[in-house]
This record gives sequence, C-alpha cells and structure tokens, in this order.
Amino acid sequence: MKTILITGAYGQLGSEMKVISEKYPAYNFIFTDADTLDICNENDLKNFFVRTTVDYIVNCAAYTAVDKAEEDAENAYKINKDAVRLLAKFSAKNKIKLIHISTDYVFDGKSYLPYREDDTINPQGIYGKSKADGEQEILSLAPQSVIIRTSWLYSSFGNNFVKTMIKLGQEREQLNVIFDQIGTPTYALDLAVAIMKIITAQELTAGIYHFSNEGVCSWYDFAIAIHKHAGISTCNVLPIESKDFPAKTPRPHYSVLNKAKIKATYNIEIPHWEDGLVRCLKLFL
Repeated sequence: MKTILITGAYGQLGSEMKVISEKYPAYNFIFTDADTLDICNENDLKNFFVRTTVDYIVNCAAYTAVDKAEEDAENAYKINKDAVRLLAKFSAKNKIKLIHISTDYVFDGKSYLPYREDDTINPQGIYGKSKADGEQEILSLAPQSVIIRTSWLYSSFGNNFVKTMIKLGQEREQLNVIFDQIGTPTYALDLAVAIMKIITAQELTAGIYHFSNEGVCSWYDFAIAIHKHAGISTCNVLPIESKDFPAKTPRPHYSVLNKAKIKATYNIEIPHWEDGLVRCLKLFL
C-alpha cells in the first residue's frame, strides 16, 4: 500500500483531500499540520522520514495572508520558501514524489491571454515572491516533482471569499465588490480530485501545471453568482474599481490560467466555476 503525506491538513485544500481520501482505500493517507509535523524544522522532517516510508507528499501548507505578508515577510518566506526547500530536499533524498501547490500570484497580471506554465513570472508582493521562490527551490532540488499553480481557492472549509460574501450579504443592504480583477474561482474539492488523478496515473509526469475551474469572471461576477445561488436577494452588490478598494499588496488584474497542459497530460476534465460553486454551497447552506 502506497502512503501519501498531506501537509497543511487543516487548510481548505488539505481538508478536501481528507474528504476524498475515503474514496481511495488502496492508499494510506497521513494528514499533518503544524501541530503534528513542523515542515519548517529540518530535524522534525528528518525524524519523520526515518520513522515513516512515504511515496507521495502533497504540500497544501502555505502562508496565504497576502496583505499580512508585507509586514510578516520572515514567516511568509519561512513557510512558502524555506519549508518547501526542506520538503524538496527530503523528497529527492528518499525518492518521494512531491506535489506542491503554488499560485497565480507568481504573475504580475498584466497579460490579456490566459497564462501558460512557461510564461515569464513577475510576482509583485511578498506573498507572490515567496511562492515563486518556493517553486524555484523545487525545480532546483527535486525536478521530478509536480507544481500546480491555482487561483481564487475556496471551499466549504475555512474562511474564504464565498463565506464572506454570504455573511456580508445577509448583514448588509449594499456591498461594493471589485469588477476589474479577472480570474477564475477554484473549488478546492475539484483541485483535490485532480491531485488524486495525478497520483493514480500510470506515470507521474514532472513539471509545472495550471489548475483552476473552467470559465472566467470578475470578483463582482463571482459575488453576484454566490448571492444568486445562496438565495440572497436583499443585498445590492455594486461594482467598483481596484483603486477604490486600496490594498497593501497589488492584486493581479488578470490571472486567468491556461489549463491545456494538465488536461492533456493527465486526461482531466475540469468543471465550470459556477458548477463548483453550486456543489460547494449545498454543503453548508
């Protein structure tokens, strides 16, 4: 029986990996988070891999507080770069296949075409830069790995844009949401399914891949859809420009990901973002 180590098990993606693990009884899953395995601590990792034989690592752990990272760069780099370097080092040493989750924030958002895996990266803030550095650590130390960049992740677990829009929609009569940032929401369960498709494939083809749900929208469009499917009709959602909602970190104005590579390589069918939203909402409304 092959063993899969999931890091960041309490997060949105880690929680969804736990949900679908029940559908894969032929695999042994080990779910860890900072309280059970400190991936920033080399000795902890060394002792863990001495005790435990692992075939796959799915690194769902990340520092994702985009604005906070600007004031907390040390911890952002510690988790998004240094810990990733350690995981890459041990995966190479122990011949473990590493699947690492990265982000659309490695791009500057100035494109007008969906980003391909080989497009030039140009992260604009600490979060994006630390994630980009983590990618480079893997490419340098464990080139046999798979890196998956994703965008606008949400889930029935944890805090996210979907839950915030529902909460605010129930509390307020009016809500302003940015309309000039374009991307694609990603239901974390759909990403988890794709990860297991990669793991269960006949052969793991290393490289960088992009995954989000299909389709394109703005945050404003996403909010409108959330309220529609959640049955919220008492809140008036208004579109605003990014300049009217100042943030410490510039957001990519365009971060649509081209997913042709992952679909062709692993024969993955990806649902539309609105389909993912409807399925997610059914779980907690």
